[in-house]
Amino acid sequence: MSLNIGLIVFASKNPSEFKISEFFYLRVIKMQTGFSDQDKFYMQRALDLAEMAEGRTSPNPMVGCLIVKDGLIIGEGYHQKAGTPHAEVHALTAAGKRASGADVYVTLEPCSHFGRTPPCCDALIQAGVKRVFVALVDPNPLVRGKGIQKMRAAGIEVFTGLLENEAAKLNEPFVKAMKTNLPFVLYKSASTADGKTASCTGDSRWITNDLSRKYVHELRNSYDVIMVGSKTILQDNPQLTCRIAGGRHPVRLIVDGTLSIPEEARLLSLSEGSTIIATTRAASPKKIDKLKKIRNNIEVWVYSEERYVPLKTLMQDILEKGYQSVLLEGGGTLAGQMIAEKLVDKVNLFIAPKIIGQSSFSPISGFCINSMADAVMIREMEMKEFAGDILLSGYLKQ
Repeated sequence: MSLNIGLIVFASKNPSEFKISEFFYLRVIKMQTGFSDQDKFYMQRALDLAEMAEGRTSPNPMVGCLIVKDGLIIGEGYHQKAGTPHAEVHALTAAGKRASGADVYVTLEPCSHFGRTPPCCDALIQAGVKRVFVALVDPNPLVRGKGIQKMRAAGIEVFTGLLENEAAKLNEPFVKAMKTNLPFVLYKSASTADGKTASCTGDSRWITNDLSRKYVHELRNSYDVIMVGSKTILQDNPQLTCRIAGGRHPVRLIVDGTLSIPEEARLLSLSEGSTIIATTRAASPKKIDKLKKIRNNIEVWVYSEERYVPLKTLMQDILEKGYQSVLLEGGGTLAGQMIAEKLVDKVNLFIAPKIIGQSSFSPISGFCINSMADAVMIREMEMKEFAGDILLSGYLKQ
């Protein structure tokens, strides 16, 4: 196995190129994967580009693309919004004729079908690129492997799996939706050090500090849907909006089997975003009509069950509407039911350095485990501090 020393020069001949006024010496070591440190560097840059559109591309995935020739990044781009040009098109436009004979680093397999935009693999073939490095093979059945096959048939060398895990994690909702026909669900809770979500009087403002709450609004900005139960509306009367300047308001999803939500609820008067109320045939038809007439951005979905909304069916319907990610914010009973039905993928559990004593409010209830051996396990647990608050995050092993 030979070792090569490579010099990468980042120039700024035009605004489309990566502007770094330094020289970076990277040791190019061929690993067992066959990818060099240079390859990983370029793909990481493509992943960083993709992430710039977080919360803006759904139902499309976030994708970044880099075009490299003779150690110089000559074009880069990312998919900015569904229905607009894909990352490869932006990068090819920046590179121009220089793309001929170049290497391409793209975080997701270039599409091979006509959607709202033409196939990206055709654009790469026409540009005459030499090699294409793909992080993640597209899990979409319309694409899966077809773009790679088409490029190889045209004489382009295609390599897959470069930073594959990182690319999959970047687009968790998209991957989950393609593989399971269900949206990706993140449960977020805030509790005191002794595990309470409110005082004995029901007061919960505020358990966590400003920094933690700012992070929650960043989550709202990146998720398609924010989901709560009727008790949260009755107790807190929240607006469920994103308070980041220029942020995107997620669709508000209220699970209310008996339609107990008051017509005066603050979120029903909002013009920003839209609201979906999921209820059952136990709801009053008159109240359904009244709620629909409050604003034209309110939908009421009525399920045939008696009192309890069928959560898995609801999640399938949410995905059918084009929403791939759901931020579940409570309450504890709804969270427990979602976990019990194995509909929650990840948890973000904020813990504040406060003790408030006896209380019946818990961040997760609604189901009961009899034996510790049967407990729902959290994997890949991570911890982060927010000025005294602790965030525990991880994936549910179900």
